[in-house]
Parts: sequence; structure tokens; C-alpha cells
Amino acid sequence: MSTVTPAMFTCPIGDDAALIPRTVAITEAHQALLEANYKRLALWDPGFDANNPRTLNETRAALEKQGQAWLEGTQLPLDIAVSAGADWRLVGAVSLRIDVAMRTGEIGYWIDAAFEGRGLVTRAVTAVLDQAFGPIGLQRVELRTGTDNERSRSVARRLGFSEEGLLREAVAFPDERRDDDVVYGLLAREWRNTHE
Repeated sequence: MSTVTPAMFTCPIGDDAALIPRTVAITEAHQALLEANYKRLALWDPGFDANNPRTLNETRAALEKQGQAWLEGTQLPLDIAVSAGADWRLVGAVSLRIDVAMRTGEIGYWIDAAFEGRGLVTRAVTAVLDQAFGPIGLQRVELRTGTDNERSRSVARRLGFSEEGLLREAVAFPDERRDDDVVYGLLAREWRNTHE
């Protein structure tokens, strides 16, 4: 895994971790993070083909696109980082896709296996939800995860999301449709009632 020199902007999520904007400035470090986790990600996300990993140029293009979406207000793309002395080590990602007209969003995240169980995802998602229901002004955020992803389902329950339904064979992989997804929802008033 790679480190990133001190970023121009970080959002602390404790003394030992921060969220860093996922922009072209961290392309090499983000690529190293992806390479270390590509096979795991390909199991859950059809956007990752285990037989055809993204190149550095493809990652740079994706980060440029995400940065543009951030400027347009339709996405909040962040990487999760842990302290590595004066630098940061990237260990995961969290994103919020925003539908401005509907004032809704969908949150997604992943973490390197070596950093599971440390509360980093919960802290990262909490920080993003504070932004979603605060300055961004959303009224609802969805979270979708596979029925067999108990860690992710625990994050949803811990943060007050309500289980709203099951989407059967919701994910289309190149070879087949598979993976039932559970949909969770959280409303702004519910978040404010428990976090203010």
C-alpha cells in the first residue's frame, strides 16, 4: 500500500485517521490501494474485473471524473487514510452519490481487509452523513449491500439506517446476475435526532 504526503485538505475522523478528497493529486496512492484490493473488490463490485485490473491512466481518468462530479455537487468522493507519521496511508474509500433535485444520496464504502474491525468505516460514514444531512442538505441517504455482507449490514444498523427491502439479483456481473442486495434508508430527521 502507498502513502500520500500531507494533503491540502483532510477531514479528521479521530486522532489516527482522516478522509482525503479522491482527486488526481492522489492517483498513484489510490492505484496502489486498488491493486492491493482488486480481487476482493471484484467479488462484490461489477465495476472491477478481476481479469482486467485498471491501469494507472484509467484510475487517473476515473479520479478526474469523480473530481468533476464533486465540483458539480453530484458526488463526494473520499479515501479513508490512517496516520503514517507525517504522511497518510490510504486504506479504503467512501463515496456519496448525490441527486440534487431529489435531495437524496447513496453511500458506498470499502476497506482493506487488514483494517476491518477498527471502526474506520463507521467513523468515515458518520463524517459523510454529517455532511449529507448538514451542509449538503439531503433529506434521505440510501445504503445498499449484499445480503451476505454482515460487516456492512452492521454498519448500517449501528448508524441508525432502517432496512427497507430486498432487491433480488440486483447486481449484474459480466458473467451473470447475482447477489441480492438489502436496501437501507436513513432520513435527515432520524440522523439529527440521534446526532445533535
